[in-house]
Amino acid sequence: MKMRNLFDLARSEDAQSLVELALLTPLFLLLLFGVVDFGQAFYVANEIAGAAHAGAIYGSQNPNDTSGIETAVRDGAPDVTNLSVGTPTYGCECANGTGYSVNCSITPTCLGGLNVVYRVNLTVTDTYTPIVPFPGIPSSISLSSSASMRSAGS
Repeated sequence: MKMRNLFDLARSEDAQSLVELALLTPLFLLLLFGVVDFGQAFYVANEIAGAAHAGAIYGSQNPNDTSGIETAVRDGAPDVTNLSVGTPTYGCECANGTGYSVNCSITPTCLGGLNVVYRVNLTVTDTYTPIVPFPGIPSSISLSSSASMRSAGS
């Protein structure tokens, strides 16, 4: 009789383990997909930031080459397919950051004999769509990054 009770106890523990597994597997998968989605969104955000920086570097050396700036941005994020590159703005300012002039049409007057430097500003955006639609999280997330780069002027 004692032996039969031990077998019954062992069977009930097996069933309990199966029930626990059945209850926890969906929660584990939801957590796993959430981590993967967050990781991919973080990766895309980093790629966009790097692409904006690459475009700003190119733009500081070639301010009038907007197609070259866009190419530099796209080359800076080869894994992101739907990048949107905003129109780069270009201007002049004093070396200490004062006296900004749009398009350098009027050269700013710098106090203390400071040099004028050129500055390009650029914004890059992309839309990230999560793999799994989670409740409370939008179906698409807009990611953007802005970069400014200064270079020696006149």
